[in-house]
Amino acid sequence: MSKPKDDNYWRDQLTDEEFEVCRKGGTEPPYTGEYWDVFDEGVYRCRCCGEILFDSAAKFESYCGWPSFDAEFAEGIVRELPDNSFGMQRVEILCSKCDSHLGHVFDDGPTETGLRYCINSLSVQLDKKDSGEEEKE
Repeated sequence: MSKPKDDNYWRDQLTDEEFEVCRKGGTEPPYTGEYWDVFDEGVYRCRCCGEILFDSAAKFESYCGWPSFDAEFAEGIVRELPDNSFGMQRVEILCSKCDSHLGHVFDDGPTETGLRYCINSLSVQLDKKDSGEEEKE
């Protein structure tokens, strides 16, 4: 079994801003993240470990300033924890593989799932679908 990665490891792998959000549970300001208004096709991977967390097909405009999804890529790919910070009752979500802080999930989503996974852009990387591929005959 491998030794858990410590803060020193993550500081070497991430920018200061990524470290603050991913490893310390910070939040980027609304409407500032790289992906809040991006709707390219592809999958969103955990910035820390590369695990696929969300498909672009699940992304929707929530007008909250952060990328929002109505479903995780696969059941159990994110882990939920109660978050009672700042006098609010919320549900924090973490990557189930590496415990990176992703954001929060709310039950006010507009689709049939009723969920809104509100994600920090600093927590994910978009792996764009290659739309330039020619069809093979």
